[in-house]
Amino acid sequence: MNHATPQVGASVRTFTQLLSSTRRGARLARLLAMTELRSWDAPQDLTESAELVVAELAANAVLHGRVPGRCFRLTLVLDPTADRLRVEVSDARGDLYPQIATGAAGPDALRPGGRGLALVAALADRWDCIPHPPGGKTVRAVLTTPVGA
Repeated sequence: MNHATPQVGASVRTFTQLLSSTRRGARLARLLAMTELRSWDAPQDLTESAELVVAELAANAVLHGRVPGRCFRLTLVLDPTADRLRVEVSDARGDLYPQIATGAAGPDALRPGGRGLALVAALADRWDCIPHPPGGKTVRAVLTTPVGA
């Protein structure tokens, strides 16, 4: 009978921060996430993947979810017993939901943007987008450390 034995003192850790909907706020989200995950002694591969996911979701919140005068929220929830991290970025634009850019060839095939959510999808076990009352949205990504890492 194989059951995971919970570690003594290992509890779910949570970090939440409101940040300005600016490029500086997006950069700060990435730096705060890395600082927090390192202070929690999260596995290095999980931390490195989270850095890219947070950077992309925060950049998207600033670029596509910005409403003047409104902030975006970064939330991290780490379950150390499962080596699972949930990254959530909430913004004020509930009318514009994210979509992964298709690989269609054409005049825009070489444009410099539009592939970030494909990176999130590749790094995360799953991601989704849900409404965030009163009128915004939350993009969530769940990352886990691979078995044997």
